[in-house]
Amino acid sequence: MTSTIKSDHVHAYGAQDAHQPLEPLAINRRQPGAHDVQIDIAYCGICHSDIHQVRSEWAGTLYPCVPGHEIVGHVTAVGSQVKDFKTGDLVGVGCIVDSCRECEECKDGLENYCDHMVGTYNGPTQDAPGHTLGGYSQRIVVDDRYVLHIRHHKDQLAAVAPLLCAGITTWSPLRHWQVGPGKKVGIVGIGGLGHMGIKLAHALGAHVVAFTTSESKRADAKALGADEVVVSKNADEMAAHQQSFDFILNTVAASHDLDAFLTLLKRDGTMTLVGVPAKAHPSPQVFNLVAKRRTLAGSMIGGIPETQEMLDFCAQHNIVADIEMIRADEINQAYERMIKGDVKYRFVMDCATL
Repeated sequence: MTSTIKSDHVHAYGAQDAHQPLEPLAINRRQPGAHDVQIDIAYCGICHSDIHQVRSEWAGTLYPCVPGHEIVGHVTAVGSQVKDFKTGDLVGVGCIVDSCRECEECKDGLENYCDHMVGTYNGPTQDAPGHTLGGYSQRIVVDDRYVLHIRHHKDQLAAVAPLLCAGITTWSPLRHWQVGPGKKVGIVGIGGLGHMGIKLAHALGAHVVAFTTSESKRADAKALGADEVVVSKNADEMAAHQQSFDFILNTVAASHDLDAFLTLLKRDGTMTLVGVPAKAHPSPQVFNLVAKRRTLAGSMIGGIPETQEMLDFCAQHNIVADIEMIRADEINQAYERMIKGDVKYRFVMDCATL
């Protein structure tokens, strides 16, 4: 599909097919329409879902694929009908750049559950090449409804970027299941998602227990805000927490035994999954659910209002992600390191290097 909308060429990094490394690309960005915000991208976080998408590990990837949905930068132009943003503002764009705006989910500010949600990349658009292209690029143009204010100090901007996915993916279930003072909360996995879950649950006032398979991560989890750390391979440590949790946020994106954690929930406790494994988890024992009226749930990113709420909360509490900065030409090495778990805890691309 060829767009008739006027556009400008910008530098980007993307893949031409599932079996090729990411490489420099020249892509088109439309000129701002009446409701658009043009953003010069300063930094873009690197999410594990970028790898799944680029390599067609999830069905439906469209090429060329330019990933990136943890975008922060500066407004450089606004359309004539834009009221809430002006040139020079610090802003962010997360996983959503459009939705139907008419369904119950959109009206409730939960655009992430809209059946017609348009992703920041690999979603339908009238712009060339007919699908959205993401944040591994110099610039993006987004409808103002899906642009977010960033109120952190400008020196924190790079570390804010992962909040646009890792932050909201953990914030949304923590808020929905009313995590706060008096609640005992488990965070399973200490990676890109899990490290944000620990920080946010701690700041919300919960008693936070971090679960890891690695003894070496005990000190890291404590530094992030965990009150206790459990090595999940240690049967005695797991047994000591049986039937004691109000809520468990499971961030692990690999197939594993869910029953080991379900039995840690109190009566009426909930475990929510936010990690999406390539292979399905083994089915949990139904008895572990019915015996204590436990709930196994799922959650996906968050809507625009709660993403803004999360960003404002993080600014107020001085919360950012723990990051390692990379140049654009280091993206393929960063992907391989991510697969090995060799990052604490999120890579961020310096888009000035494109």
